[in-house]
Amino acid sequence: MLKTLTNLLTKVNLKKRLLGLLNNGNIRSVKAKKNIIASFGIKGVSIVIGFIFVPLLINYVGAYEYGIWITLGSIVGWINYFDIGLGNGLRNKFAEALAQGEKKLARIYVSTTYAALSMIFGTFFVIFIVVNPFLNWAVILNGPETMRSELSVLAVITIGFFLLRFIFRLIAIIITADQRPAISNAFDPISNIVALIIILVLMKTTEPSLINLGLVLGGAPVFVLILATFYFFNKEYKEFLPLPSLVNLKYFKVLAGLGFQFFIIQITVVVIMSTNNLIITQVVGPEAVTSYSVAYKYFGLISMLFVIITNTYWSAFTEAFVKRDFEWIKRVMRGMIKLWIGIIILIIIMLTVSNPFYALWVGDNIKVPFILSFFTALFVVVYIWYSIFIYFINGTGKIKLQLYTAVTVAIFNIPLSIFLAKNLGLGASGVILGSCISYLPGAILGPIQYYKLVNEKATGLWGK
Repeated sequence: MLKTLTNLLTKVNLKKRLLGLLNNGNIRSVKAKKNIIASFGIKGVSIVIGFIFVPLLINYVGAYEYGIWITLGSIVGWINYFDIGLGNGLRNKFAEALAQGEKKLARIYVSTTYAALSMIFGTFFVIFIVVNPFLNWAVILNGPETMRSELSVLAVITIGFFLLRFIFRLIAIIITADQRPAISNAFDPISNIVALIIILVLMKTTEPSLINLGLVLGGAPVFVLILATFYFFNKEYKEFLPLPSLVNLKYFKVLAGLGFQFFIIQITVVVIMSTNNLIITQVVGPEAVTSYSVAYKYFGLISMLFVIITNTYWSAFTEAFVKRDFEWIKRVMRGMIKLWIGIIILIIIMLTVSNPFYALWVGDNIKVPFILSFFTALFVVVYIWYSIFIYFINGTGKIKLQLYTAVTVAIFNIPLSIFLAKNLGLGASGVILGSCISYLPGAILGPIQYYKLVNEKATGLWGK
């Protein structure tokens, strides 16, 4: 009886300590910690589903077709950046307006962004429909000519859903800018659960089909985001409901001014990362894309989890910077640097057990060379260090130095990756090594700019 009571008291004390740690600090820190913990749980569900999806989809359509799908997804992902950065512009400006108590201004930003994106993406889709019959997707994706018609239809489906997804995803940006990223992070796993259920049904009832795959994986997120948009604008964010009468060209210029810089930076991300699958497809073959995708998903798990933290603090950094709370910013950044050191140890362990894990996860049919795993692990270490400082800089809006650096390295990325992959014979390993090298300048300049900004010594390009 006494032992049972002691155990109960220990559990109660432990719970109190955990709650004390969670609720300790200023309002901004408490909100961030709660969102990080909730986001980890949500992302955990998403990761599990993601790991289930890879072998499931490979078994459903085959490794060759799966490689084609991954490559098409990378190309379609480029559309992400045709919003001229309005999404990130809205995130910063909405957070600034809330920090200053300007709710009407925040609503104007929301209304103007919805209108602008609808016009941009609507025009893009009309142009694509006209141009698509002249595109040979079999050549673009290095697939057989017999799949040309199927791939053309798949491209229309995938791009159409992606455009709708991007417009309706603005609700997630608004929620994140309000420092509640855990809620917006829930949309993806919910979409994945819906898609997973439908795919399992299709595997039992239909023949393998890339068209069906596109309809399910494209349609599920759009469905979930439409429901979320109607719910939140009728409940918690009713005062920010977009209205045509609040669309203002003047504020579009404000959003686009900052947003266009984000847009150029995002384009460089496309060049550095999203072209990797296309380069591998053309230089090595679609099968190598599958191996690369497996390695990147495995090690990318860590960067995905770390981005939960940096993404949570982005809008918090915006608020703190507007209010000149530099001591809070420094405390948060010191904590993230300590976490990065621990991540290096974890990455080394993951690299050591990578081959047995691949065999257990995707079986013996997919071979991932150790050198590919090594360079992917190295990339994740460099990228996480880079992201610690870049997310802070993004939150401040002082991104001009990042812009110039990103454009410079992006110019050299594709020829560097092709040289390493083809001329040096490194294949997919050379492509990820090229990405690693491309992020090094930002990983060096980012910490310097951070130091100058938080110590109010940022002059010239450092403070723009």
